[in-house]
Amino acid sequence: MKKFLAKYRTFRTPEQKKEHQRQQMLCILSGFLLGISYPPLPLYFLIFVALVPYLYVISKRDSLTEISRATYLMGFVFTVTSLYWVGSWTKDADPFLMVAGTTLMFFNPLLFLIPSTFFYLARKRLSNNISLLLFPSFWVFYEYIYSVTEFRFPWLTLGNSLSYFTSFIQIADIIGAYGISLIILFSNISLYLIFIKYHRSKSIHFPSLVGILILIIVPLIYGFIRISDFSESGKKVKIGLIQPDFNPHKKWDAGNLDQQLDIYLSLSADAVDEGAEVVVWPEAALPGYLLGPSYPRQVKKINDFADSNKVFLLTGMPDATYYFDKSKAPSDAKPLKNSDGMYTSYNSILLFSPGSEEVQKYGKIKLVPFGEKVPLVDYLPFLGDIIKWNVGITGWNTGKDTVVFHLTNYRFDSGLSEIFVGGLICIESIYPDFCASFVQRGAEILVVVTNDSWYGNSSGPYQHKEFAALRAIENRRSVVRAANGGISCLIDPLGNTIAETNMFERDILVVEAGIQNTLTFYTKYPLLIPLICVSIVILLILISIYDKLKSHLTKSKV
Repeated sequence: MKKFLAKYRTFRTPEQKKEHQRQQMLCILSGFLLGISYPPLPLYFLIFVALVPYLYVISKRDSLTEISRATYLMGFVFTVTSLYWVGSWTKDADPFLMVAGTTLMFFNPLLFLIPSTFFYLARKRLSNNISLLLFPSFWVFYEYIYSVTEFRFPWLTLGNSLSYFTSFIQIADIIGAYGISLIILFSNISLYLIFIKYHRSKSIHFPSLVGILILIIVPLIYGFIRISDFSESGKKVKIGLIQPDFNPHKKWDAGNLDQQLDIYLSLSADAVDEGAEVVVWPEAALPGYLLGPSYPRQVKKINDFADSNKVFLLTGMPDATYYFDKSKAPSDAKPLKNSDGMYTSYNSILLFSPGSEEVQKYGKIKLVPFGEKVPLVDYLPFLGDIIKWNVGITGWNTGKDTVVFHLTNYRFDSGLSEIFVGGLICIESIYPDFCASFVQRGAEILVVVTNDSWYGNSSGPYQHKEFAALRAIENRRSVVRAANGGISCLIDPLGNTIAETNMFERDILVVEAGIQNTLTFYTKYPLLIPLICVSIVILLILISIYDKLKSHLTKSKV
C-alpha cells in the first residue's frame, strides 16, 4: 500500500513546500476577493483585481494536475464566500435543501476547471501570455455552457458582481452580462501582466496599461452618455406589489389556503386604493393547484376582485393539467396516484383579467436543479423518488415556451389600451439571454415573481434582487419584483432601484413602471459574446485534435 501511495505523493524540499503554501494562500486570497465582490457588500471594485493572485499561480504551474488543484481551491473559497446561503440554514430548513446546498459547495468549484484546462491546452501550443489573453474566452465559455446544462446554477457569472456600479454597466445594453465578464477578466489579466513586468524589470508593461485604461474608461464614458441622454417613453403603469411574508415551509400545511387568500385580497385592495392598475403576487402564492377542480370558489373570489376593481392580477401559482385519456398525455406526464390518469404540473404565472374568465398561463422553464427538478430525471425516473423535498416541489414539469402576457381591453391612466408583460419566475431572472427572449417577443416590462424566503436574511435575496439590474439595463426595460418575504422593488431601465421593501415585512409597494418598446443591440443579439467564446474553444479543440493526429501519423511512419 505504501508503495502504491508513493507513486502519487509529491516530494518537496523545504523551499518548495514554502512556495507551495504561498501559492495556496494566493488562491485562497483570489477566491475570497471574488466572493466579497458580490452584493450585498459594496466592494465590487475588488472584482477587477481579484483574479491576479490566481493568475500568478497557474502561470507558474506546469502540469494540468497542479493547475487543477489551484483552481479548485480558488473556486471552493469563491463559492463558499458568495454562496454560503444556498443550504438555507434556517430553523425550518428542509434537511434535503441543506444537503443540496452543501453538495453545491463542493460541486460548483469543479466547473472552474473548464477554463483552467483550456488554458493549459492553449499553453502547450502557444506562449503563456497569449494563453492568458485567451483565458477570458475560456471563462465565458464555461459561464455560458453551465447555464444551458441540467445542473445549471450560473449565479456566479462575473458580470453579476457589478450591479452597484451603475455608470459602468450601462454598456450591458450592447454586450450583456457575459461581455461585462470579459471586461472584468481582461482587466485582471492586464493588471497581472503589469505586475509581472514591474516585478521582473521594474518597468511598466505599456500595452497592458493602455489596455486596462481602455477597459475602464470606455464603459464609463459610454455609461455617462447613456445615463444623461436616456429618456423614457412617458408611458407608465401603476403596479401594486404584494409582499405577504408567509413562512415558505409552513404555508404548504393543509387547511390554510382560504386564510392566505383573504390576506392577499386585503393587501391587494390596499394597493388598488393607492392607484394600482396591475397587482402582482409572488411566486407560488397559494399552496394548491388553484385552477384544478378543488378550488372553484377561490378562483371566483379572485375573478370577482379583478372585475370589481377593474384591475389585472398577475400571480405566481402552482398549476396542473390532468389527462384521463393517456393517449393525449404528453411524454413528460406523470401518473396520478390511485388513478389511471396522468398529469403535468408547473411552477406557473397566471394572469386574471377584469371582464374575462380566461386565464393566461406561463409555466416556468428554467427550473432550479434539485430544488424544483432533479437533473436527468427524464432519463432516469427513479431519481425523482430518491431525491425529494419535504415540501414536495422537486417534481415540476418544464414549461414549454416563453409567454408574453397581454393586458388589454382596458384603458390605463396613462392612456394605454394594452400592455405586454414578460413574466419571470425566481431564478429565471439570472439568465441574460433567456430574459431577452421575452423582450424579443414584445414584452414592454419585465415582472419577476419570486420567493427568496427559504434563505433567511442572508446574501441570497439581496444578490438575486441586484442581478435584476443587469436585466433592466440589457433590455432597457423596467423590472418589477414581487417577493414573498422581500425584496419587492422597481428597477428602472438604467438599473436604478426606484423603490423597494424591507426584508421579512408584510407590505405593499405601489410603483409607476415605465413602458418601453425599443430593442437594444443586446436584446437583438444576446448570444453574440457567448458564441464567439464558444467558437474560440471549438477552434482550440480542433487544433489539439489535429496536433494529436499529426503526431500519431508521424510516429506511425517512423
